[in-house]
Amino acid sequence: MNSEQLTEILKAAFPEAEIAVSGQAGKFDLRIVDDRFETQRSVARQQAVYAPINAYIASGEVHAVTIRAMTKEEWRKASMFGA
Repeated sequence: MNSEQLTEILKAAFPEAEIAVSGQAGKFDLRIVDDRFETQRSVARQQAVYAPINAYIASGEVHAVTIRAMTKEEWRKASMFGA
């Protein structure tokens, strides 16, 4: 599994989102910016992101992820401060 493949999997699950994936060797940093997270708490957001990649985690292709799931407004504010 590489970052491009993981990006495509996440784009299929979050078609309206801005997605950035970096990493290699099974360790990835994920940033998903989507307003569908507006009413969700952080645990629900992470569960939504894990759902399409669980099979790859179970197989060992992906074994570590850092997830930043936020709304467009949250991302805008974070970007102002160099996040």
